[in-house]
Amino acid sequence: MLIQCTFAVACIANIALIEAFTLSHQHVKAPTPATSISWTSFRSIERSISTTRRTTSSSVHNILKASNIGSENSELGALGLDEKSMEFAMGYLNKHHSEVLRKFAMAFSPLGVTQAKKNAFSGGSFNIESASVVNIQYAKYNESGAPHNSYMELDVTVQIRGEKEPKVERQKVLMDATPNTETRSFRNLDLVPSLQPDSSFEVNTIDDFIRRLNRLCVIVNSLAATGKLVQLGFQIGGDKLALLKEDMYLNQVPHNRYIRKYFYDLAAKAALDAVVACSNGEISNRMTITSLFPESNSSMDSYRLGTLLELIRSVAITLAEQNLRVRVCVQGSMGVGIFTATPKQLSGAATLLQRMDWQSGPGEENEGMVGDYINFGGVGKEHVVDAGEDRRGNEIKQDDVFILLCPQSMIGVDASIMDALSEMVDAVGDRPIILLNPDLTDKISSQGQQNIRGRKERMEFADSFQSIYHFQNIYVSGTSYFPILGAVSKPSHRDPWVAYQRRDGLNNGGEVYVPILSTEKQADGEMILANFD
Repeated sequence: MLIQCTFAVACIANIALIEAFTLSHQHVKAPTPATSISWTSFRSIERSISTTRRTTSSSVHNILKASNIGSENSELGALGLDEKSMEFAMGYLNKHHSEVLRKFAMAFSPLGVTQAKKNAFSGGSFNIESASVVNIQYAKYNESGAPHNSYMELDVTVQIRGEKEPKVERQKVLMDATPNTETRSFRNLDLVPSLQPDSSFEVNTIDDFIRRLNRLCVIVNSLAATGKLVQLGFQIGGDKLALLKEDMYLNQVPHNRYIRKYFYDLAAKAALDAVVACSNGEISNRMTITSLFPESNSSMDSYRLGTLLELIRSVAITLAEQNLRVRVCVQGSMGVGIFTATPKQLSGAATLLQRMDWQSGPGEENEGMVGDYINFGGVGKEHVVDAGEDRRGNEIKQDDVFILLCPQSMIGVDASIMDALSEMVDAVGDRPIILLNPDLTDKISSQGQQNIRGRKERMEFADSFQSIYHFQNIYVSGTSYFPILGAVSKPSHRDPWVAYQRRDGLNNGGEVYVPILSTEKQADGEMILANFD
C-alpha cells in the first residue's frame, strides 16, 4: 500500500514515516468558508434581528443562524475509522513505533502496575519486553450520539524472572487513558476536548484519532512520534489542516501576492469559525490571532505595515460578508505631556486603514460595506457602540464583532494598554473581540506602573484570551531572522499546536514544512529544537 513519493519528499527520507509510507505532496489551496456568501447577495436580505438587540453574543448567533453559517453538522457523519485506515495505522505503528506501544503498555495497562510493584522489591523480576497493536476500536459517537469509549488492544510480551519463555497478554488501552499512579515517570495531561454531535462543525474522525494518540505519546515522553503521526493522518484520510503550503519561500522578501493571500485566508477562515463557535457558547468571546510570517512581524526589518492592514481587511470583510457588523480598532496615542506617542509599529495605521481600498464604492464588489457593516475606532470603552437611538430618533446599529490591531503597551509612565483594553472588554460584554498580533507583556516604566504592582492581574487578563489562529516562523535566535528553520502553527481554535521543520529539496527542488511535534499546549523553543533533525 505504498504511494510513490514525489521528489520534494524524497529529500527528507530520513523520517521513518516517509521511509515506509511516503506522502504525495500537493499544493493546498487556501481554505474558504464552506458557506461563505457574497456581499452582493446579502444586500438583498432584510435583517430579521430586532432593533433592540441585547449587548450579547446571542445577536451574533441569530445573524449567523439566519445566514445558515455553522449549520453544516446536521448529521453525525462517519462513526469511526474504516477498516482500510485502521489496518494501515496498525501496520505503521507496529513497524515504526513498537517502543511507543511498549510504553503505552507500561503507562496505561494493569501490566504496568504489576511491573512497578514487583520491580520495586527486585529490579528486573517483571519486564514488559514489547507490544504490538492488534485492534483499534475508535468512534466519535455511538448510534445514540453519546461519546464512545475508544481503545486500542495490544498484545504485550512479558518476561517473568524464573520462567523460561515469555508470555503474551492482551491489554486494552483507552484513547483517553490516564497513566497509572504507580508509574511515577509519566505525568498526566488534560483530555482532548470531546466531540459532540450538536457541535457547530464536523471534525474529521481520523484527525481526532491522531490527536488523541498524540496525547498518549506526549504522556509517555515520545514527542518525536507525534510529528510522524500527524503525517500518518495526512495519508489515511485526515483533513490536512496541519499541512502547510509547499514552496512558500518566506526567506524571500517581499513575498509573492499568493503567499500573502494564503495567510490572509487562513486567518479569516479561523476567525469566522471562532465567531460561529462563540455564538453557540462553545468558546470564550476573547480571542487572539497571531500571524507572524516575516512581512507581518513588526520586530523584523522585513515588516510591512501594508501587509498587516491587508490581513485585518481580509478578516473584517469575511465577517461582514456573513451580515455581521465589525468595528476595526487601532489604539491611539498614550503617555503624558510631551511623552505622548503611538507605538512605532502602528504609526499612521489608523489613517491608512480608512484610506485603503475596501472596494466599497458605488458599483464595486463591497458597495456600501464601509460605514455600514465595517466601521473604525480606537481602544477604549467609548469606542463600543450598542444598539439604541441618537438624539434625532435614528436607529443606531450595534457592533457585533471587534477586531483590535496589535494592541500593546509602550515604555514610559501611563503608557499601558491594559486599562483601556480591560474597560473595552467589559463594555463589549460577550460579543466576540479579536486581538490581532497583540503584545500584552509589561514594558519598562517608572514608578513601577508596569513592573510589580498589579502584574498578576495583568497576566491573568492576558491569559484570558484564547488563540484561534497562530503562525510564527522559527529562527536560529531572537536576533537572527534568516534562515528560517521552521514554524509553529495552530490552524484554528479546535486544533492542536504543530511545530514544523523547513527542509530544502535537492538541486533547488523546492521546500517543504515537515511536522515534527504536535501538542495540546504551545511547546517552548527548547522542546521544539530538541525534535529537529
